Amino acid sequence: MKRDLLSPKDFSPEEIEGIFSLAAELKAKQKQGLSHTFLLGKTLAMIFEKPSLRTRVTFEAGMTQLGGHAIYLAPADIRLGERETVQDGARNLERWVEGIVARTFRHEMVERLAQYAGIPVINGLTDRHHPCQIFSDLFTILEKRERLQGLKVAFIGDGNNVCNSWLEGAALMGMHFVAACPKGYEPDAEALAWAEEYAGLSGARLEVVYDPRQTTEGADVLYTDVWTSMGQEEERTRRLRDFQGFQVNRSLVERAKPDVLVMHCLPVHRGEEITDEVMDGSRSVVFDQAENRLHVQKAILVKLLGGNT
Repeated sequence: MKRDLLSPKDFSPEEIEGIFSLAAELKAKQKQGLSHTFLLGKTLAMIFEKPSLRTRVTFEAGMTQLGGHAIYLAPADIRLGERETVQDGARNLERWVEGIVARTFRHEMVERLAQYAGIPVINGLTDRHHPCQIFSDLFTILEKRERLQGLKVAFIGDGNNVCNSWLEGAALMGMHFVAACPKGYEPDAEALAWAEEYAGLSGARLEVVYDPRQTTEGADVLYTDVWTSMGQEEERTRRLRDFQGFQVNRSLVERAKPDVLVMHCLPVHRGEEITDEVMDGSRSVVFDQAENRLHVQKAILVKLLGGNT
């Protein structure tokens, strides 16, 4: 039976731990120069409505390292929903390739691809969720702290797709997650409701507050993202005004634990949501996160596309 990854809640905590275990194995093999061509002869279609550095390179390089092949489909190449229906596009692709990664604006697009395609569909980013990013972030924290349960993550900024997926990921893994957002920029109500319900099973603690100083006390992780995401450029002036006071800077870092990890999913608008001093400081693991996109996504690909390990 085919599996899709559209949001973190599509996987159980045990399955996520399995992905992390495989990611660690694949990372070690790559570092040692050992072959790990578990997807030999398999092809991945990559549908991109948005430009990308990390998502495109890590999926494309990942398929190559696993012995497979990735085909990049730019907006002008396919235009799903315009040149042809999502249903027809999905049913064509399933005849040629073993999996689909889609990086789209509307989350409904990946939902419809998953509905019609008889092959695995992976969400490479939508306006509602970014599961591959959050799994990579969780893996990075696990590498640094050797556990996830009970750790406190302070998310400071926009309650966007990354924040929505963090709510689900933190709930699944039993973490303490606090999102500090300006009023009017809270995370998705549906994602929050699901996470709060699941938290009753995992022991997670979830909060949404409006003062970033409320999040940082005792934080193991400080996390931020851009204030203006792709597709929101016309809102930039208003957002710069509304997010004043939400910058991750030295004063916020000093309120957290001495060994706090500073994280950002990238790309970064330096001097806005985070200062250069913090971004490039000793507590920053931003580029470790970026590297781990490669290893975690390779593990996801192997799990979903049926690789032999």
